Amino acid sequence: MMEAVSHMDFIIAAYAAGAGVVGGLTLWVMLDYRAQLRKLADLEKRGFSRRSAPTRGEPVMQQAKEEA
Repeated sequence: MMEAVSHMDFIIAAYAAGAGVVGGLTLWVMLDYRAQLRKLADLEKRGFSRRSAPTRGEPVMQQAKEEA
């Protein structure tokens, strides 16, 4: 038990550093996500659309496939 007490400062510092890194990465991802959403909104406002977004003719194509 005495051995663990002598290393307690290192253990606390390691956990604090780990929590700081995880917290920093989480904050970075959240900020980047918001920035990407703003960029997408700006592009869509200027007329660009995402390839994954449904197009206007897609339901017609789906209906044609079902009828064939």
